[in-house]
Amino acid sequence: MSLTVLLVEDEQLVGTMVRMNLESAGYQVVWSRRGDEALSRATSDPFDLILLDIGLSGMDGIEILKSLRQKRIGTPIMMLTARGDVGTKVQALEMGADDYLPKPFDVAEMIARVNALVRRSQADREIPSSHVFKFDRYEVNLQTREAVTNEGKTLLSEKEATLVKLLVRSRGQVLSRSDILEEVWGMDVAPTERTVDNFILRLRKLFEPDQERPCHILTVRGVGYRFVV
Repeated sequence: MSLTVLLVEDEQLVGTMVRMNLESAGYQVVWSRRGDEALSRATSDPFDLILLDIGLSGMDGIEILKSLRQKRIGTPIMMLTARGDVGTKVQALEMGADDYLPKPFDVAEMIARVNALVRRSQADREIPSSHVFKFDRYEVNLQTREAVTNEGKTLLSEKEATLVKLLVRSRGQVLSRSDILEEVWGMDVAPTERTVDNFILRLRKLFEPDQERPCHILTVRGVGYRFVV
């Protein structure tokens, strides 16, 4: 069964080129040209990946990204946009984007990044459902990204789930912010150490009985973080 990509792009030439190359790579493509229409589709229909422009009519891509992550929709999202400034890139990554590719871009690189995101997402789903990590009153399903948190049952984003996996795998060890950046984001997307801190704050909100006095995700001053059970 072919994998389905939601392409959100209002430029006819770019959209046609991206759709043609994705279809040649074996993907089924649903193309939305308006932001509000794209949000409705992404909320109601399952997709394996979303390619999201920022400058859109109806609703911009940053608003769509924010809304999807607030709704706990964890579909991998790659920003595909003419806005290549660091500030916009960091904002998108901190809001839960999984990758960011500025225009103009190389088509071969775009396809390689799409394949990598989908492959990682599919691999996560192949983990046996018995791979459920429990601690305190919380639990995380490493297959589905479903979690029992302070907010009830929650679907973690791809980046949140990847960070949880890293913390679980390295529990008891001190992880520097640069270690976390390299492991979770990769070094080619240039997030900042502040990005790590923001994600840690989010996880503490989900998994700490008292996020002001954390007992699981501990700060190691001047270094990074350590996860203890």
